Amino acid sequence: MKRRDFINNSVKTVAAGLVFPTIVPSTVFGKNAPSNKINIGQIGCGRIARDHDLPGTWQHEQARIMAVCDLDRNRLEDGKKLIDGFYAKKTGNTGYMDTKMYDDYRELLQNKDIDAVMISTPDHWHSQPAIEAALAGKHIYLQKPTSLTISEGRLLSQIVTKKGVVFQCGTQQRSSDQFRIAAELVRNGRIGKLHTVKIGLPGDPSGPVAPAMPVPQGLNYDMWLGSTPLVPYTEIGVHPQKGYGRPGWLRLEQYGAGMITGWGQHHFDSAAWGMDTELTGPISVEAVAEFPKSGLWNVHGDFMVKAEYANGITMYTSGGFPNGIRYEGTEGWIFVSRGNYVASASDPVAAAQSAKALDASDPKILKSEIKENEIKLQVSKEHHLNWLGGIQNGTPVLSPVEIAHRACSVCLISHIAMKIPGKLNWDPAKERFTNNDAANKMLRRSQRAPYGTEQFAKN
Repeated sequence: MKRRDFINNSVKTVAAGLVFPTIVPSTVFGKNAPSNKINIGQIGCGRIARDHDLPGTWQHEQARIMAVCDLDRNRLEDGKKLIDGFYAKKTGNTGYMDTKMYDDYRELLQNKDIDAVMISTPDHWHSQPAIEAALAGKHIYLQKPTSLTISEGRLLSQIVTKKGVVFQCGTQQRSSDQFRIAAELVRNGRIGKLHTVKIGLPGDPSGPVAPAMPVPQGLNYDMWLGSTPLVPYTEIGVHPQKGYGRPGWLRLEQYGAGMITGWGQHHFDSAAWGMDTELTGPISVEAVAEFPKSGLWNVHGDFMVKAEYANGITMYTSGGFPNGIRYEGTEGWIFVSRGNYVASASDPVAAAQSAKALDASDPKILKSEIKENEIKLQVSKEHHLNWLGGIQNGTPVLSPVEIAHRACSVCLISHIAMKIPGKLNWDPAKERFTNNDAANKMLRRSQRAPYGTEQFAKN
């Protein structure tokens, strides 16, 4: 009997009696192992993890979610229950999985049984755990936005590239057929020469004044704040203590930049696919925006951003446009959106507002066949599966780190332009503004010790 058959038969024989699965790193056996699974640790178990990243990953047979980490004890325990419950239902064995819990992601990263991590944390906790995961040799699925600053994103890209781990950014629109089809049609000249792109992206409303509150038991608030300044706790500035609705931190500039990064990286990434600007950026940016004058929440509301590219394309982004991307060329236009798809039940825009997933000035454009000698973009059935395939088979991922950094950079310089009047000239190669020192000072943020990414700059 061949060794592979022996192991397969042995596994089948004892499987029914197992209380806990044998956790072995996939690297031990290799690609063709009989129980080849990618052992994954989930870092952050809030809304986007529960609604999107965990279900998106555990549906695939090659994935095994074996650990979870969160700074909120309630969410940590909920995450374990969710994962254990999924595997119990799937296998019919209530003791099949006993998900390991961590309240510090650094301890999770030290677990040699873990091959990869999904990072579904608040925006200000994206780059640092991703950098540390890369340094620990873990493959990474990172929710967008990639970083809080240009400086931080550049460091992340350098370290991930140096360490050679498989990195996928959660810009899952690339795995939706309509965004690929639209980009292919544009890249192959079906609307003539592309000259204008209009992106619809909403702002956020202002909120109430929120008094300081006692920090809930079980929440490591100091670490939750991370590298950002120490501020008093209030529930609508963090996340709901009951339920998994849209968290208040999304509307605070301390932790992000609002919808310009929250959804902006999705649309800027997809637009760059069609514009053929994935590895560069605009050469100028200017913006106007409204900001709340009172209340706790302070991210932008209504806005308009204009970005000019070296290839002659001008991109406008505003909440005044339909949510999605409209490519305009000399011979027609194509509009693409998510349609009725939502990543989370608490997405801030009703699906009906962007229900038409793909449209064009002439229906014949959408029926045009992309021929063998034309540009064909990579097809992905599902974004998490695309990442898992990259880990197992070495196949290209759709949202690698440098492309992710470049899309996020458009978000970040757009946000800077909201703060500084006039046109800002941008050098995408040097990643610096060429005409405004004040804007360049906003390419990084001061970081509160002992947290922050700058400590890894020499790696």
